[in-house]
Amino acid sequence: MTAKPGTLKPCDGYVRSMHIRTAVVLAAGEGTRLQPLTSYRPKPMLPAANRPILEHVLDALVDAGVERLVLVVGYRRRRVQEHVGPSYRDVPVRYIRQEKQLGSGHALLQAESAVENRTIVVNGDRLIEADAVSAVAETFERDTADAAVAVVERDDAGEYGAVRLEDRDIVELVEKPRTGNYRLINAGIYAFDRSIFERIENTPREAGELALPETISRMLEAKRVRGVRTDGLWVDATYPWDLLEMATEVLVRGRIAERKRQTGLWVHGDALVSDDAALRPPAVVSADSEIGPGSVVGPNVALGQNGTVGANATIERAVLGTGSRVGHGATVVDAVLGQHATLGVDTTIPGGPADVRVGHEVFEGQRLGAVLGDRVEAGGAVSFAPGTLVGTDASIGPNAHVSGHVPDDAEVVR
Repeated sequence: MTAKPGTLKPCDGYVRSMHIRTAVVLAAGEGTRLQPLTSYRPKPMLPAANRPILEHVLDALVDAGVERLVLVVGYRRRRVQEHVGPSYRDVPVRYIRQEKQLGSGHALLQAESAVENRTIVVNGDRLIEADAVSAVAETFERDTADAAVAVVERDDAGEYGAVRLEDRDIVELVEKPRTGNYRLINAGIYAFDRSIFERIENTPREAGELALPETISRMLEAKRVRGVRTDGLWVDATYPWDLLEMATEVLVRGRIAERKRQTGLWVHGDALVSDDAALRPPAVVSADSEIGPGSVVGPNVALGQNGTVGANATIERAVLGTGSRVGHGATVVDAVLGQHATLGVDTTIPGGPADVRVGHEVFEGQRLGAVLGDRVEAGGAVSFAPGTLVGTDASIGPNAHVSGHVPDDAEVVR
């Protein structure tokens, strides 16, 4: 499906003007820590509310005045190319393939032939705003620096690439620092000229990979890397529960394409919502979806296209993917459902907090009820322990209680 131009109005009602015309979007990553949701989709195609993260990124770039989009794709690249198509909101899109995911620097290096002079570079899996893109571009153009990098303040700076500023210069960039002395992080919005490609080539590889932050770190001695402090929308989805925060941010800020029914509620004109159903803001109901009588949906719920919620169901703080089905009388709290996942009647996902295992790590006290991969089918009266992850194509029989991690294609019976 090709993204329709004009599906979301530019923020502030106008399109900004920049001298930098090209933007490179790094959209090749898999997102292994978001499994099982990325089994068949790259991370940028995961939902931020009811639209892919990548669409929000492209909106920010187009709203900032970008006139050429270059998408570096790799893992499950066809999902990106078929969705976005040859243009996005009338802006031409060129695709560059990264054959192997060998780091962000390596990904940008693949786009060298598509960059004529200066360029904006962003990650395709983080929510950003046009104002931040414009601020980085304007700083780079005004200061004639070697690079400009967006910087945001975060309480959890230790989870990201932390930075230290002196005046307007970045003087230190540390990946996941062990001390709590940092409050600013690299937001992943950059402006470069063509010299960045030679700099990447001259950066030593670590474990066979080229990381763009490492290249930037080697540029700091010249004190010509400008840090551009920005605020506003910035959300990174690293773990499954981050998609719930991402959806909430999108809903609260009204970055929704559907028609607004009333304050904080967006309902597509083709959706069917029973007069006896209650929608609690903020919430979005996508095209061709249906909500049955007596159901309570919201707050902080995104119901994807062609989704169905049966009668007398209760859904709160949840992202329900395209074609998902929630049976009559079900309770779904703090949950992410993949595409075409099905929950039977009286199913219960009670919500977090929970200790969640992702790979070999355990994250304590996360607000997560459950994550269901694509095409999971759960029978009637199934209950999910908080923090459960269910793999793609798994089948869960009626009356079963599910906890922990269920592998792809597994069959669970009572």
